[in-house]
Amino acid sequence: MANIRGGGEYGPEWHQAALKQYRYRAYEDFAAVANDLIIRGVTCVTRLAAQGGSNGGLLIGNMLTDYPTQFGALVCEVPLLDMTNYHRWLAGPSWIAEYGDPYVVEERQWLQRYSPFDKVSPVECYPPVLFTTGTQDDRVSPAHAREMVALMQQQGHSNVWLYEETEAGHGSAPENSQVAFYHAMIEEFLWQILTER
Repeated sequence: MANIRGGGEYGPEWHQAALKQYRYRAYEDFAAVANDLIIRGVTCVTRLAAQGGSNGGLLIGNMLTDYPTQFGALVCEVPLLDMTNYHRWLAGPSWIAEYGDPYVVEERQWLQRYSPFDKVSPVECYPPVLFTTGTQDDRVSPAHAREMVALMQQQGHSNVWLYEETEAGHGSAPENSQVAFYHAMIEEFLWQILTER
């Protein structure tokens, strides 16, 4: 838990410090925490993973595209990733005050700067990443994760995976056995990736 700007941990000003065109501050904060763990010898890059969902999935998407050398693995859950089109899907229009309006030229420009879907590159070397989504998600469209994985695989990135739970929404799957499977899958993914190096 990094308690980065943009969250609500320290009141409204802390949250407002990373709204709209200042969203990058949240990503800088998170990357700084990751870097500090490495500098202080708590871990090393090949053993460091990060995981986040929803808006935290957007955070992980930006760690992937902007700080790919700082992590050994990433888990990006029910994420927002296509920030120039997020307003077209499901609850997207209700988040314009948080992120910005893609129909406004200036705001679209800053959205592109933190839109992982728009920044992913075929020439960059990315850490292994597992994207997860739920077919029944009524807040963040599964299209975000699906499109990102398809694009990365088309670009030739082989260490990209998608898990989609057909009965899950924005949160966990409805059955305890499905929830247990999901968490075990993530732990196994991280265990295999972070211990094979």
